Amino acid sequence: MGETAESSSVVAAQIRSALKSGGSPEHASGVQSFFQQEIASHGWYTADLRRAVRGCRRQILRENDLAFLVEVADQLFSGPVLDEKIAAIFLLEEMDAKFGDREFKMLELWLDRISSWADHDGLVHYLIAPMLVTKPARVRNVFRWAKSPNRWLRRAACVALIQGTRQKKFFSEIKKLTSVLISDQDDMVQKGLGWLLRETAKYDARRSVPYLMTIRKRAPRLVLRTACETLPAAVKRNILATPKSRRD
Repeated sequence: MGETAESSSVVAAQIRSALKSGGSPEHASGVQSFFQQEIASHGWYTADLRRAVRGCRRQILRENDLAFLVEVADQLFSGPVLDEKIAAIFLLEEMDAKFGDREFKMLELWLDRISSWADHDGLVHYLIAPMLVTKPARVRNVFRWAKSPNRWLRRAACVALIQGTRQKKFFSEIKKLTSVLISDQDDMVQKGLGWLLRETAKYDARRSVPYLMTIRKRAPRLVLRTACETLPAAVKRNILATPKSRRD
């Protein structure tokens, strides 16, 4: 994807050009079917994009430092094109061990650039969530996001805890977050909360099942149904049994 350049802006421009010329117009048309809003896409398949971007990352790091790579990614995530944003995520994917508070603050700013669930989930699940596991004190940020009028920040509050809950971490924080978002009417937020609770139940059923029983009268059906997906059928039926007082 282009040759190493003397400035991050030039490298970002080269990557954008390569993404534009290397995509599939036919696949770009198909991508739109996954989204409710209009999405700008060059039509790259995920596996092909990841492979190309990782080759680009190796090339960049042969001649530049990590800070330079982060600058390139920051510029790519600033645009409206989905493939460019995903490329920015792939440039930094699995490098969280090398990142610190400066990079975390930058990624937090990216949340205001979100345009769809795809760039949201890539950013939060693969870049931000691992950094919460690395430094649990960062979890306090999710409660600020949960109070945002921006649906994507509220969804981020949920998705950011998934990597941790798979390691049986953050259970008390997850309960606290659930109490904040359980009445949220946005479907993207409900799906994010359901996803978080599903992973929590999958990896820590001993604590999760009793907790789900305590919220089943208040939780939206979408949240509770998603949360129960991996549980044994009998347990799932018990949780999903519909009390008269429960809100759908």
